[in-house]
Amino acid sequence: MYPPLYRAPVLLSSRDHAHWRLLPGDAAFAAGSHAVPLVLGEFAAASRCYPLVFVGEDAAPMAVLGLEAEHNRFVVADQWQSGAYVPAYVRRYPFVFARTTQPDGHALAIDADAAMLRTEGDEGQPLFEADGQPSELTRQALQFCEAFTSEAAATAAFSAQLLASGVLVDRQADVVRADGRTSSLLGFQVVDPDRFAALPEATVIAWHHQGWLAPVHFHLASLARFNDLLSG
Repeated sequence: MYPPLYRAPVLLSSRDHAHWRLLPGDAAFAAGSHAVPLVLGEFAAASRCYPLVFVGEDAAPMAVLGLEAEHNRFVVADQWQSGAYVPAYVRRYPFVFARTTQPDGHALAIDADAAMLRTEGDEGQPLFEADGQPSELTRQALQFCEAFTSEAAATAAFSAQLLASGVLVDRQADVVRADGRTSSLLGFQVVDPDRFAALPEATVIAWHHQGWLAPVHFHLASLARFNDLLSG
């Protein structure tokens, strides 16, 4: 199964993709996603715009972008809403790291189905130079993916501790709109404030040193953003 948003990721190589180019993209590719993954470093910025919740057996943090499946209320006319924080996961597209047998375990890939990708012609920025070396665009994408992957590992450690501490509880968002329509967002978890407040002092100190207390507070504050989604 491919990561959310990606339909046909392929490993980039100068041999196979020497003539591929990338156009400036819009946000149409994310219009059907009502949630996207987040990493720790963006909790502060994302919490001002979106509810942040935890999903799945690994309690992966996600930004909720809409209350209905396949509807992202922050993409309007194929553009991300002005003034709203754009998650790193979205900014990374169409690039992504794919797992390989290489020593570092991954390599740069691109979604071959991306609408902004051109496999022939002169439109857009090249992915490779004439000598086969990665272009500046591709080098920047590689650096971004490296940083994202590193942050994702730190985020996974944070989520593992939330699970181990028992502070997460199951929740659902039930919404009744002004026109009478109803919808429910199921299958996510949030930090229970009472359980969080009751953590042993040693755990609180350890989380402080790890920088994990602030993300919890950002997450709790972000839950008020569920009301904002009603306007979408």
